[in-house]
Amino acid sequence: MTTPTPAALPRRTLAGMITVAVLVGLNLRPSMAAVGPLADRIQAELGASYTGLALLTTLPVLAMAAGCFVGAGLARRLGDSALVVASLLMILLADLVRLANQTLAGLMLTALVAGFGIAFLQVRLPALIKRRAGGYTALVMGWYIAAVMGGAALASSLAPSLATWAGGWRAGLAAWAGLAVLALLAWWRGRAVFGAPSPQGHAVSSAGLWRRPRTWTLALFFGLGTAGYTCVLAWLPPYYVARGFSPSQAGGLLGLLTAWEVVAGLLLPPLVLKSPDRRPALLAVLASALAGFVLLAGWPLSSPLLVATLLGLGIGGLFPLSLIVAMDHHDHAEVAGALAGIVQGIGYLIAAFSPFLAGLIRDRLGDFALAWVGLGMLYVLLIGLALRFNPRGYARHYPLRLATE
Repeated sequence: MTTPTPAALPRRTLAGMITVAVLVGLNLRPSMAAVGPLADRIQAELGASYTGLALLTTLPVLAMAAGCFVGAGLARRLGDSALVVASLLMILLADLVRLANQTLAGLMLTALVAGFGIAFLQVRLPALIKRRAGGYTALVMGWYIAAVMGGAALASSLAPSLATWAGGWRAGLAAWAGLAVLALLAWWRGRAVFGAPSPQGHAVSSAGLWRRPRTWTLALFFGLGTAGYTCVLAWLPPYYVARGFSPSQAGGLLGLLTAWEVVAGLLLPPLVLKSPDRRPALLAVLASALAGFVLLAGWPLSSPLLVATLLGLGIGGLFPLSLIVAMDHHDHAEVAGALAGIVQGIGYLIAAFSPFLAGLIRDRLGDFALAWVGLGMLYVLLIGLALRFNPRGYARHYPLRLATE
């Protein structure tokens, strides 16, 4: 599969597309990322175990998996613009309801609602970007995914301060509804940059994609990589709080980690535009994350800033690259979007259980160290999978006729 040469695209259109993608992307992680730094306060008031708290990350990721499978169908029925608006409203309402929440079950319900909104956006935005951006897809995707990571950085670093300033953890969770308001305004004013909407009822069959072994390989690669992200997002702050850090310090460490994710998300996609072979970049970020997990398990206090840097660059680079590699497999925008939806759906289903399993390990053994060791082993497996992504073979795995099946 070839990487198309960037076609002429008006600078204003490209800038508008990036702006809208960034403001939408900022909403895709705060509902989960704000939980970890506030875990001790939520536990103290609601009496939740680590396993119970893990569900606040596991449930939205499960919803994200389910939403990825039905998002394309909803887009055909409602239209892309209506689905984007509905998804942002789901995130907005889920965050606002947390202001009045009194139970762990209520928090879980808001996590599910936000998760579905996140999923629908993650299914459609990549397809819309590829359809309009063409050869600039990696560039726009880089900004979009950097914004996703940036939203996590903001939420993890600011949630404790917001909770203290506003008088409780509920406000620290609910404040992120403001980002959804900004995204709704930006989409409504700038949606035209993504081009004319696809006709409702037009569809690209994904049946042929499900039958391809490469689809499952890509999904496994995305899922195991995202398992590292979701586990770090949920449990890095409590891990360091248990080792003497204050909640603000632990949240700040996660904020630094996610800031490095933003850097990796911004820098790597434009760099890989020069070559269709993403394997050197994939190996570099996987090695970085692996080193981070080794230090986190064995020597977490020796250099926490180095741990945050290695994990941030590794996980932050892996997330956009794994999506870009999946979309590289087909030049047809709708087929690539359908493939990305399947890969994310299966991948998030895999990743959803990592925070729960890590919380279970913490409840049984009293520490997260074994969970970090397990994630390090998974990243060794990912290195082996990454070596298989030779772009010369993409056409063999996904022939062009799939676009009309």
